[in-house]
Amino acid sequence: MSETPTMPTASSDAQRKQKEFLWPCASTYYEEPLVLERGEGMWVFDDKGNRYLDCFGGVLTVSVGHANERVNRAIVDQLGRISHTSTLYLNEQVTELAETIARITPGRLSKTYFTNSGTEADETAVVLARLYTGRQEIIALRHAYHGRSMLAMSAGGHASWRHGGTAVAGFKHAHAPYCYRCPFNATYPDCGMKCATDVEELIQTTTDGQIAGFIAEPILGVGGFITPPKEYFSEVVSIIRRYGGIFIADEVQTGWGRTGDRWCGIEHWDVEPDVMTFAKGMANGSPIGATTARPEIADAYPGLTFSTFGGNPVTAAAARATIRVIEEDDLPRNAAVMGAHLRQGLEALKEKYPVIGDVRGMGLMQAIECVEDRTTKVPAPKAVLKVFEETKKRGVLIGKGGLYGNVIRLGPPLIASRSDIDHLLEVLDQAFAVA
Repeated sequence: MSETPTMPTASSDAQRKQKEFLWPCASTYYEEPLVLERGEGMWVFDDKGNRYLDCFGGVLTVSVGHANERVNRAIVDQLGRISHTSTLYLNEQVTELAETIARITPGRLSKTYFTNSGTEADETAVVLARLYTGRQEIIALRHAYHGRSMLAMSAGGHASWRHGGTAVAGFKHAHAPYCYRCPFNATYPDCGMKCATDVEELIQTTTDGQIAGFIAEPILGVGGFITPPKEYFSEVVSIIRRYGGIFIADEVQTGWGRTGDRWCGIEHWDVEPDVMTFAKGMANGSPIGATTARPEIADAYPGLTFSTFGGNPVTAAAARATIRVIEEDDLPRNAAVMGAHLRQGLEALKEKYPVIGDVRGMGLMQAIECVEDRTTKVPAPKAVLKVFEETKKRGVLIGKGGLYGNVIRLGPPLIASRSDIDHLLEVLDQAFAVA
C-alpha cells in the first residue's frame, strides 16, 4: 500500500514555480526565498505566519507603511470611479498630483510627465535633456544606477547591472564622490574636491565639449548609499552649466522625505536641478514614475508622445494620499530623528566589529560597508550574506548593494519608531557577533 504523498508547503510550491516559470535573472534574497503574503505598518508576514520587521521597505518604496489605511482608502475610492484613462484624457487625480509636485519640489520645477517606474522617468529625463539642448552627450557617475532599460543601463555605473552587449551611445562616466574608496587616494576635506573638478577634464577629453546634461542621484542608492561631500554638487553642476548642460537629479530613492527634514535629497546640497525624477516611495508601492522640469525645458519635448499607464488615476490617487500622509504626519522630520538614532547605533556597531569599514547615509537611508580588513578595505560580501541570514532568522529584513556586494542597505519606512530602530540595532548586533 503506497503512502499518501505529502502536499508541498506554500513556500516550496512557490519556489518550484519560480524555477519553472520565472526568469532566473529576477533574483531573490536569502538561501531560502521568502514568500510574503501580507504586510501591516513596519511588518510583513510570510506564508508560514512568521513576522519580520521590514527595514528595506521594498527597496525604499513602502514609505508610509504596509497597507496604510489612508492610502488604501484612496486607492479603493478611485477604483470605484475609474481605473484607467491613459494620457489621452485628463483626470483630476493626475492634474492635482502634478500641482502638488510643483509645490513641493525646489526651484522652478513646475511641469510633470508621468510614467510607471524610475527607469521610465530617468529615460524620459535624458531624452528631454537632449531635445532641450540639441546635444547628445550625458555625464553620469560610476557606481550609479538609473534603471533596467538599455538607455538606463548605459547611464549606470555597475558592470553587474549592465546587460545586452551594445550600450546606448552618448554617456561618459565621471568618478563617483565615494570618499571611503576615493579614486584619487585623497581624504576629505583636504582633497580639493578632485572627484568634482575632474568632471571638467572628462568633458574636455571625452566629449565634443557640448554636453546635454548631467544625471546623478543625490545619494547613490544601488551603489551602496554613497553620500557625497556637501560641496560636491555645487561644484559639479557649475561645471556642467558652464558647458551648456542641464542637471537631472534622480530622486527615485532619495525623494519624499527619505533623507530627513527635506522633501528631496538634493535640497541638502543647496543646488536647484533643472529636471527631477521620482518613483518608488512616491506612491507607497503603487507603480509610478514622474519626470518634472522647468517649464521651458518641459516644453521642448514635442508631440507626439504617449504613455498607456502613465498618469493612471489609481496610482495618482495613491501618490496623492501618500504625500498627504508624509506631510500631515511630518515624516521627513521623523526620518531625520530616527535616522540620527539609527546612525548613532551603527557607529557604535562599527566601533565593536572590525568587519564594518564604513557607515554612511542620511535620514532613513543608512549603509554599512563590510571589509575583510580596515587597512586594505578588501570588500567582504560573504560577511554581508551571513548577516542577511542571521537577521532573517531573528525576524528582520535588510537590503544590500554596492559594486562589490559588500554593503548592507537600511531603508525602513518613514513611520519607523524608536523601538523599531532599537530592535533593528539589537538584531544587527546579534548577527554581526556570529558573522
